[in-house]
Formats: sequence, structure tokens, C-alpha cells
Amino acid sequence: MIETAVQKRFRGFSLETAFTTHGGCLGILGASGCGKSMTLRCIAGIERPDAGRVVVNGRVLYDSSVRLNLPPQKRRVGYLFQNYALFPHMTVAENIVCGMHGEKNGREQMIKELLARFHLEGLGGRYPGQLSGGQQQRAALARMLASEPDVILLDEPFSALDAHLREQMQMQVLELLESYGKDAVLVTHSRDEAYRLCGELLVMDAGRPIAHGGTKELFRSPGLVQVARLTGTPAVLVADAAGMSLSAAALLEGFARFRQDSGIAGVIFNRMSPALYSRMAELVRRETSLIPLGYLPRMEEAAFESRHLGLVTAGEIEGVRRKLEL
Repeated sequence: MIETAVQKRFRGFSLETAFTTHGGCLGILGASGCGKSMTLRCIAGIERPDAGRVVVNGRVLYDSSVRLNLPPQKRRVGYLFQNYALFPHMTVAENIVCGMHGEKNGREQMIKELLARFHLEGLGGRYPGQLSGGQQQRAALARMLASEPDVILLDEPFSALDAHLREQMQMQVLELLESYGKDAVLVTHSRDEAYRLCGELLVMDAGRPIAHGGTKELFRSPGLVQVARLTGTPAVLVADAAGMSLSAAALLEGFARFRQDSGIAGVIFNRMSPALYSRMAELVRRETSLIPLGYLPRMEEAAFESRHLGLVTAGEIEGVRRKLEL
């Protein structure tokens, strides 16, 4: 289990995130620059937070309140960097040895087993520059496991691979995570990777977590516009239009621009007055969707917490439309 609550401030950006893993692989999904990789670096000890606490399997790695900050080499955290960070002047076998701790006895056997596990037989004497991208990643994974880490951190491990190789390596990493049986955190900006590899998902935006839950549940019901945008879920806003004035309907004409920026695919208005419905129908004829679309007055992010508003996904649109007889 990884328990993390850290704060780190930079000029123009601040990271303030907290989460707890519950077994398996936790994905951290977010746009570039949202603080995903910095979160991993704080867990691994590469970056020192300004404040907070990091605990792995009950072992405290960092606690600002007691000025405890274990160095990376004592944290037993496996870290796979985006560029793999293999030492270019060392062979594959020598890179793997760098990850090992403890007694030297049995190292040769362990190297042999790791090379076989990651399909690197016969490549132990080669240098990183002599390997393909996929081979470099497998060598980095072998080095990471050589340290027998308590947890595994994967920082966008597939970003440098082409599409065909990326799919192959995703399957191999999934097999690794299942067989290793310890908690892992995968940072990615790819919703496909998150959905395929992670049973649990943390969504970040501007240095803050904005959603945390089961991956499939968040994809099915994102709950927030930012989450819907990142997961690629076409979110549809369902609004209660009882008492909505015709003058408010004039704001609907701005929806086309709003839809492009917000990630919302459409808005369904329930309990519309005849006059409002007539106005909506006129706008619908100018839209590609058959669902009445609109923009509620002063609809801020907080509006998504309102009891009058709710989000449904694209798969539920037809049922909602039939229910409302739109």
C-alpha cells in the first residue's frame, strides 16, 4: 500500500496531491504539466516535497513533521523513467547489477533469470545504444526488478514506442504487474493505457487530484467536465428546466463555442415549458445533435455538485431521451 500526501511549490505551479493505493495498479491520468511525474518523483525520493508524508507498506519514507527523508537508494521503490535511464557506458548485464542490493553471491544466476524473463537472452553483453526501443525498456524493467522493490512506479513507459511495439509492451507490463503482486503506480496521459492496465484511477488537473476511483467506473460516469475530457467520455449534462425563463434560453446560442471548450457533448433539459421547448427546437435544427443543447446561466464547475444537475455518458443518452420524450 502506498499512502501519499505531498505538497511542492514552484514558481507559477504548485503540487498538492494525496491518495492511497488499494492493491494492483493505480493509474495517474492527466494532461502534460499537471504534476503526474512530479508525484512519482516525490514518492521515489528524487524530489523532496515542501511538506507531507509518504508511507509504503507501513514504512515511512518521508515525513516533514519529523524531518524524515530517506534517500532513494533506501526506499526500495522501483522506478521506470520515461527514457529508461540506462547507463550508456555499461552493458545490459552491468546495468542490471546496478540495481542489485545485498550479497554478491547468486548475482550471476539472478542476471540469467532476469534476462530470460524479459526475453533478453544473448543480449547481456550489449550496450544500450545497440538495443531497440523495446529491448531498452525490457532491460530497464529487468534492472528495476533486480532491486526487489516494494512498489513499482512507471513514468509514461510507452511514450517513446511506436504503436505496434507499444501494444506488445503494454501486455508484457500487464503480465509483470500481475505476477509481481505488489502495488504499482502508472503515470500516463493516454486514456487507453489507463483503461487497459489500471484497475484504479486518479485524475489530476493543475497539480490537484480531481477524481479517484475504479477506472471503469470513472470512464462510465466521469462526474466532472475535466474528467470527461481526459477519459474521452462524451458527457451529457442533464438539467432541470422547470421555471427557466425564455430570456435565459437566449444564452443557448453560445453553446457551440462552449461545447468545443468544455468536453460536454450536449445538454438535455427536463421539464421544459412549451415556449422554451419551441425555442430549443429551433436551435436543435441548427445543430447536428437531436438532443436539445444549451448553456445554463452562470454554470461554473460548482454547478456539477448541484442536485439539479447530473452527468450521463454517451451510452445512456438514448435511454434518457426516450424517458424525457425528446
